[in-house]
Amino acid sequence: MNAARKGGENDLALVLSTTLAAIKNRELDLNRPASDDEVVDVLRKGVKTRKESVEQYTAARRLDLADKEAAEIRMLEVFLPAAVDPSEVRAAVRAAIAAGASDIGKVMQAVMPRFKGRVDGKQLNGIAREELKAG
Repeated sequence: MNAARKGGENDLALVLSTTLAAIKNRELDLNRPASDDEVVDVLRKGVKTRKESVEQYTAARRLDLADKEAAEIRMLEVFLPAAVDPSEVRAAVRAAIAAGASDIGKVMQAVMPRFKGRVDGKQLNGIAREELKAG
């Protein structure tokens, strides 16, 4: 954050300062230092919130604000663990279905813990629905 401030990257400094504040708030809620997984959860929540904002700004034809939020998403994604390849997720969903998971809830329950923090829930849900339809 300090390097961003010194380098004149005000947008990055603002994103980092709000993210650090969110992490600090999580630590206050937990009454202990946040674990790596909890920090990743805070980052993912920040990305999710910004994605929702992009959708709303785009619907309202405020592309300038949508672009700003999209840029903030890219700034935060640098700090997230690498995403899982969709083919790997699809294979895990197929394995869960083969093991007896017959509805979306059971598939999500079986697969989500394996990819926690590395796959978007919406993406996993979409793949699971496709595979359940394919039967």
